[in-house]
Amino acid sequence: MNILNNKNRRKSIFKALALCLFAAVSLTLVSCDDDMDIQQSYPFTVETMPVPNKVTKGQTVEIRCELKKTGDFANTLYTIRYFQFEGEGTLKMDNGITFLPNDRYLLENEKFRLYYTAAGDEAHNFIVVVEDNFKNSYELEFDFNNLNGKDDIQTVIPMGNFKPLPR
Repeated sequence: MNILNNKNRRKSIFKALALCLFAAVSLTLVSCDDDMDIQQSYPFTVETMPVPNKVTKGQTVEIRCELKKTGDFANTLYTIRYFQFEGEGTLKMDNGITFLPNDRYLLENEKFRLYYTAAGDEAHNFIVVVEDNFKNSYELEFDFNNLNGKDDIQTVIPMGNFKPLPR
């Protein structure tokens, strides 16, 4: 009788171990995911050197810019555009392209220069927006000849990382 109890006990232990092993293998196979998550969209900023606070009619101001990315994806494209909401002037890229307001232009280099030429002596305010093809954007505000300017050099005000409104 003792031999039968030992055989039954061994069978029970073997069945329990087999069941546990089957459960562990099943859970492992079910929890695996064949899809790899590849991050494509990385936040970025645009750093600028300080620029003059005042500009006279006909004067050109150089704005040195550098794109600072938190990561790099090979197929990321960056575009640049601007909106002038006060004053008159022209904004050009270092490659000679003269910007039209709200038109997008391909940004080919991480370091680039913009040249703003004032067409009047009044206040000049405009925003430069750099966007990537994943709907990340970064805005810089430029304010020349403002009444609150206490010195001759201004620091560009970053407007932050904004998501564009749906179109």
